[in-house]
Amino acid sequence: MIYLIFLQKKKMDLIHKYSNELEKILNHSPFDLKNSLKKICVLLQSNIVHFDWVGFYFNNDKKNYLELISFSGAPTEHKKIPYGKGVCGQVAISNKKLIIPNVELEKNYLSCNINVKSEIVIPLFVDNKNIGQIDVDSNSINPFTESDVKFLEFVCEKLAMKIKTLKNEHG
Repeated sequence: MIYLIFLQKKKMDLIHKYSNELEKILNHSPFDLKNSLKKICVLLQSNIVHFDWVGFYFNNDKKNYLELISFSGAPTEHKKIPYGKGVCGQVAISNKKLIIPNVELEKNYLSCNINVKSEIVIPLFVDNKNIGQIDVDSNSINPFTESDVKFLEFVCEKLAMKIKTLKNEHG
């Protein structure tokens, strides 16, 4: 019981624990989006025990698919995902976060790795437009908490602010 309380406290501190490192990545000069995304993926995947794979997909609206820009974890063959396919493709259409506690029970699931048991996808909005998403896979069933959701939303909000600033600076 005490161990479970400790784990919950640890998860609640994710924003506090990683916000400084996230800010350093996003404020590095000169800024390189792809490199920064990779650093964020590595930061999350290597430090949060149940984040076994972390990736960023961005929308290609002209071709109606998501494109994997950066990731940390096992290689995946899913570099391009059509809108509507799998968990990521569903989020691209719905514009809503999606948490799948057990991927074996999800009918519209694209298997990236036989060890994956659950997945969470949070959309990334700039100017109220869904431009992409952060995708996290776990090798555990149902590990994601509300604290994980809040933290990943925080990551997306910070990233969106940086992208918007760059967009405004470069027209």
